Amino acid sequence: QVQLMESGGGLVQPGGSLRLSCAASGSIFSINAMGWYRQAPGQQRELVATITYGGSTNYVDSVRGRFTISRDNAKNTVSLQMNSLKPEDTAVYSCYAAIKRRVGAPYTNYWGQGTQVTVSS
Repeated sequence: QVQLMESGGGLVQPGGSLRLSCAASGSIFSINAMGWYRQAPGQQRELVATITYGGSTNYVDSVRGRFTISRDNAKNTVSLQMNSLKPEDTAVYSCYAAIKRRVGAPYTNYWGQGTQVTVSS
């Protein structure tokens, strides 16, 4: 089995910072892309940031310049540093990873359970 476990959510004031982390564990041969989605109440899920195995990153326009995604390939972890947070960043943030469980198997997306981020004064 494969598990993704997130940590680091919480309540922060506008302009503040939070760091989310996600660790993949279990039967893992290799990991390709990793990233973060978010979903606010009543809204569609939104892809926030992605990072390839080689470190190439991509961000949704609304967070570019404020959020930074990074990963540690040796530890199978991905992090999201969120600075200058705004109330509209409030959402449940979930990590994902495209994981190959054995040689010859396809990459399959796995998801964390989600962590709440609330930006409010």
